[in-house]
Amino acid sequence: MQDDPLKSEKTSAKRRHLLLRLDSWIDSTVWNLGFRLGEIWEEITIFSRKFRVRGVKRVIVEIADEGLTFGTAGFVLLLALAIPAFEETKDDWRSRGDFAVTFLDRFGNTIGHRGIIHEDSVPIDALPDHLVKAVLATEDRRFFDHFGIDFLGLVRAMSENARAGGVVQGGSTITQQLAKNLFLTNERSLERKIKEAFLSLWLEANLSKKEILRLYLDRAYMGAGTFGAAAAAQFYFGKNITEVNLAEAAMLAGLFKAPAKYAPHVNLPAARARANEVLTNLVQSGLMTEGQVVAARRNPASVIDRAKTAAPDYFLDWAFDEVQRLANEGKLKKHSVVVRTTIDTGLQQAADEAMESSLREYGESYQVKQGALVMIENGGAVRAMVGGRDYGESQFNRATKALRQPGSSFKLYTYTAAMEKGFTPESVISDAPITWRGWSPQNYGRSYKGRVTLMSALAQSLNTVPVRLAKDELGLDVIVETAKKMGVETPLRSDKTIPLGTSEVTVLDQATAYAVMPAGGYQTHRHGIAEIFDYDGNVLYNFNRDEPPAQRVVSEQAMSSMNRMLTQIPVIGTAKRAALDGGIVTGGKTGTSQSYRDAWFIGFTGNYTTAVWFGNDDFTSTKNMTGGSLPAMTFKKLMDYAHQGIELKPIPGIDNPLPHGTHGSGPAVAAKAGAGAAQPPALMRPRSLSAESTRILRRIGADLSSARPLVANPAQKVAEASVRGSLAPDKAKP
Repeated sequence: MQDDPLKSEKTSAKRRHLLLRLDSWIDSTVWNLGFRLGEIWEEITIFSRKFRVRGVKRVIVEIADEGLTFGTAGFVLLLALAIPAFEETKDDWRSRGDFAVTFLDRFGNTIGHRGIIHEDSVPIDALPDHLVKAVLATEDRRFFDHFGIDFLGLVRAMSENARAGGVVQGGSTITQQLAKNLFLTNERSLERKIKEAFLSLWLEANLSKKEILRLYLDRAYMGAGTFGAAAAAQFYFGKNITEVNLAEAAMLAGLFKAPAKYAPHVNLPAARARANEVLTNLVQSGLMTEGQVVAARRNPASVIDRAKTAAPDYFLDWAFDEVQRLANEGKLKKHSVVVRTTIDTGLQQAADEAMESSLREYGESYQVKQGALVMIENGGAVRAMVGGRDYGESQFNRATKALRQPGSSFKLYTYTAAMEKGFTPESVISDAPITWRGWSPQNYGRSYKGRVTLMSALAQSLNTVPVRLAKDELGLDVIVETAKKMGVETPLRSDKTIPLGTSEVTVLDQATAYAVMPAGGYQTHRHGIAEIFDYDGNVLYNFNRDEPPAQRVVSEQAMSSMNRMLTQIPVIGTAKRAALDGGIVTGGKTGTSQSYRDAWFIGFTGNYTTAVWFGNDDFTSTKNMTGGSLPAMTFKKLMDYAHQGIELKPIPGIDNPLPHGTHGSGPAVAAKAGAGAAQPPALMRPRSLSAESTRILRRIGADLSSARPLVANPAQKVAEASVRGSLAPDKAKP
């Protein structure tokens, strides 16, 4: 049966009609919507015409609009910059004040103090009025008027500096200086200044002006290893801070600018001249009259006759951080303690002299202003640390905190990883042009040696060889993991350039890692603290007792191969100026970063490992200084001193020409390596105990530790424990 044609036609007609109605509805709706939107827009336009401005008013409005736009963008930028600064405040930043630590050297002699002794912290209201005025007049005249950052003072300082043609005034407020002392370092960088500004605002928002001023007076470095005005008054004048007169207060206030330069026990005329400037500031600021200060001018302050102290301040700062770390790890419960450190004051003095004499003699010719050094004895004890040229000028520790490119000294980890994989010093590899992901490294002289042994490649510091090893044999992750196992604690970037040392590390990292080699492949537990006692003489922490034994991190085969190669570098390689006198076997590696910004030498004997760095704080290039020049020369100067009259230990894995038990000779009888190379004058080590006498004293110390008598006097207990600990042998590898 077929469908009715008429019925189908009617159905189609209905459909068409419905579709036409739908189309008409859509068209009318869209048109009406557009018409209505047009009306609304016209109404808005008519309404906005009421606010239309012309002429000068329009310029003002446009500027305001642009200001709002840029202000919003600036607010977002400031928020992004503020986040890293406020991260510094997450922990208990006041906890440093909870510690009062007396530090002893390895032999039990007092070498310094750190922390705030609360009994000596005086409230602002109890301080002499003239002391507070002297500090404010010199450091921050508008302290009670600004909110952390003094823009008016900054403009004034800039104008004065421009008029004088140099830096004669600073623009930092007391709050900014406190922010730096509490949370930051003295590193000169834009990042630090941004953090300092935000932290200043944070301090102003969370502390009263009196609290900020008290913390500043308690925490500022005042020279001679003293921190805080109270400690400085006691050291320089033998007085309580509440008893200082106007002349003494002016001298103390003058120390904040440059404590090393104006320390009165070192340079009394300079300190008095600076105090006179402070008195002038008091008059110019209107806080005192000329008549009130004239007596202080005519009768300047005198200080207690003290010998110039040479406290190892960079080391003490690091050791103080270590005390706090042990407390945070739950290994130390008390906060008022006596700490016997690992520092050897004789070696420390020699390290300071080696660094300063090198910079004084060669700094201008090489255009280098700063250096850092760490010396570690086999077993991990830090015997000397130089964090910079002048602690009074800058307390930033370049040995533990400065991140610098290690250059070719980083090749230690690439070659060690290769030895672990089965390569040997005699393995042959091609020194030829290589390209890796668009990067084509070149050798120092832009020439290539062809097929060379790994020993020759490391000795000549060829660049293509470690890159080829990383690309074809090892992979980047293996190199990074090897560096971490050997003791590099700084996070490393895993990119293709890392075999040539482009990822920054610290001097302490490099010393720690290289010390694995003379330790026979065992990890270096670097440490600056041997023991910690309370004031009753009880041992709260002992490194030998409380730390795990060293674990092997480099196989014996790889260690032996690396030592064979590293000991050739001072003989036939890039570090001939580092070869020690008397035929003492020395291993190590030079390093020079891009554009000669950093120069390194890290070397070792069977007794000590020393890492030396030279460079500039502002990352400017030196004048063609390489690791084989000033760093190697400074290493030699210190290590020649350190090895005079001591029992020489062999380097594992090599044939030592000096058998175990012989003694280092002085530089006068030594055969010079690298003849013709300029060398700094040698340091002479004073005659001390013989090796046999030292062994006898160590046995006595061991006997004392096994059966010590009771001592009634707590101070005697501490002294006895200190001496006993200093005579006990340091922790040895398994």
